[in-house]
Amino acid sequence: MRIGVNVPNFGPGTDPGVLRDWARTVEDLGFDLLMVSDHVAVTPDVAERYPEPFHEPFTTLAWLAGITTRVRLGTTVLVLPYRHPLLVARMAATLDGLSDGRLVLGVGIGWARQEFDALGVPFTARGRLTDDGLRTLRETWRAQAKAPTVPLWVGGNSEAGIRRAIRFGDAWHPLRGTLPWMRSVVTRHELPGFAPRIALRRTATPVDDPERLAGVGTIEQILDDLDQLERLGADTVVLDPYHGDPEETRRPGAAWQTLTAVADHRRTAP
Repeated sequence: MRIGVNVPNFGPGTDPGVLRDWARTVEDLGFDLLMVSDHVAVTPDVAERYPEPFHEPFTTLAWLAGITTRVRLGTTVLVLPYRHPLLVARMAATLDGLSDGRLVLGVGIGWARQEFDALGVPFTARGRLTDDGLRTLRETWRAQAKAPTVPLWVGGNSEAGIRRAIRFGDAWHPLRGTLPWMRSVVTRHELPGFAPRIALRRTATPVDDPERLAGVGTIEQILDDLDQLERLGADTVVLDPYHGDPEETRRPGAAWQTLTAVADHRRTAP
């Protein structure tokens, strides 16, 4: 099973030097994938959770491709209705080609109503627009003489999102769920692939809450969650160290220590 990291590309601590350090840390520790998030217009509903600066994902990943050599690069998740799908197809194919085939495109329908309004995109049509966009991506890449092999991960924790992943995706990409819930989905559906994004929050004592998110708890609980996800058939698990406080982006050291512990265990495990 591959393990990726969702690197914060937003907030007061994400200057170029910190982003460069994040990329080098993820690659040097041996992780397989580095992913970033997406917002275009940082409207008040977005800024409350993900404040400026918010670095545009394709531009950021292109820059990171130039300062990394091995780690794969991706979006978790690109809000597909925000951009014309032909533009997304071109940008993704270009980035994939220039990075030697390292792109993973995770997409979703979005949630920020004010941002949709600012971009002139109808919020209530976002599901249909995402379906149309995914169809266009597939058709556009198939029509190219040398079609890119960009994996399409479809996010969405709802039943509609799961159906969308089954219909259009190479993997279902749920965000921050509990292990029992993810297990129930995997056992009920024949998924094209399974690549969850989970929390990464290390605690000093075990978390006994039955609603505990996967990836939250002691290092032993985090490692056990990864083992259980691997047994569930996850091809990749993406670790998300951001917990909602923008000031955390100024202090990545704790996240790096936890990532080091995960990497050390995975490196020495039989």
